[in-house]
Amino acid sequence: MGLHYAFFNDKELKQMDALKESYGGAAEIMKSIEHMRRLDTRKKVAAEKGFGDMLEKAEEYAKSFPKVEDFIAKENIKFNKEGVATTQVSGFQGAPITLKGMKRMAEDGETLVPQEFISVMALTEDYVLNGELLTTLAMSENIMGAKKFCNTNLVGTPLSDEAYARLEKITGEKFETWSPKAGMRALILKNMGTAFGNLGGVEVANNNHLVYLDGVTRCAVNTGGDFYLNPSWPSIAAACYYARDIKNLTFKISMLLSTQSPMQFRMLLNIMKEFIRDDGATPIYEINLGNGMSPDTFIQCSNELKVSGIPNISLAAHLRINPDLGLKDFDWTKNAHKVLASGTNITIKYESDGTSRPMDTMEAYFLAKDDRLAAAEQIGDVIYYKCVRCSNDAKDIMRMGHKATFAKISYK
Repeated sequence: MGLHYAFFNDKELKQMDALKESYGGAAEIMKSIEHMRRLDTRKKVAAEKGFGDMLEKAEEYAKSFPKVEDFIAKENIKFNKEGVATTQVSGFQGAPITLKGMKRMAEDGETLVPQEFISVMALTEDYVLNGELLTTLAMSENIMGAKKFCNTNLVGTPLSDEAYARLEKITGEKFETWSPKAGMRALILKNMGTAFGNLGGVEVANNNHLVYLDGVTRCAVNTGGDFYLNPSWPSIAAACYYARDIKNLTFKISMLLSTQSPMQFRMLLNIMKEFIRDDGATPIYEINLGNGMSPDTFIQCSNELKVSGIPNISLAAHLRINPDLGLKDFDWTKNAHKVLASGTNITIKYESDGTSRPMDTMEAYFLAKDDRLAAAEQIGDVIYYKCVRCSNDAKDIMRMGHKATFAKISYK
């Protein structure tokens, strides 16, 4: 049984097509992303923007990271069980913070670097264009070898009048905005369900998904960032349509979408299948299943994903969360072990190290630039302790006979 109603009407499709063409079309966007992902390109831009010294320090730290093979040999580990754990840590909030976390990991001689990083930073034009994000990506992806670095485009982020004027001209859409300061506009968020306005990303009312897509593309072509958090149904559908022919642009489904049940998971499968790429794959790289999901339901969703035939999608679960994100003392570690014991792969994600230390909060994700930079040392320590928790848990998983995957820097 097919869809009774299409996800988009002709006007909505034409708007997204026009937005993509305004960046030169799919082929040009892919070419720009590929170019901006090169270390030599990023080094050049970072130096021009005043971040060259940070990359030099990062390359020096990179010489001291411990290796997975040494741990495996020391503990005489044998991988004799199915079920692989992919490691993932959230909170890489810009260049100084990432560099501090990197320094701490390089110094301790034990912490294995997670394979995937997440940043919940507002993609302001300043952050995207001033070199800091590009430098963060260079440290994370090129030097440490993170397989994925997930950026978060919050639709409530203030943008310049020029950015909105351009988007409205291209799409013919008028957006309901307010002016936080002269020369800037921001979407009016009316469903303030949290202290952070539903993270400024869940509310994609009317045609605000166009603001989401524009922000993602602006970031991708200017920094090479190829992976973006997506917390709302309209923007997920829009992303799957928009990026169906942009092969190096991918998305992560946020647990804030509340994929707590197989029924909601199947809704996602239907969206992905409707806008499948020519090669049978999807722009969706990862789905973070909701914190309320049981391990049995996680396993069921994994099995249904296999049946769908859609390849190369990872399923993630929070093992630890910020103390202000949900249930106090939340710990999904034993559940993750049950998932792995069934032979099911899982991405183990850490929003927290579970100790409720200062700056280990959702609020730290939304600090003003000056406040964030002033607290860089402290937030960098928070990232370090998250990575320690992730590394230690992954080592326990390897001791159980399951493989765990890390960033390239953690391998010889």
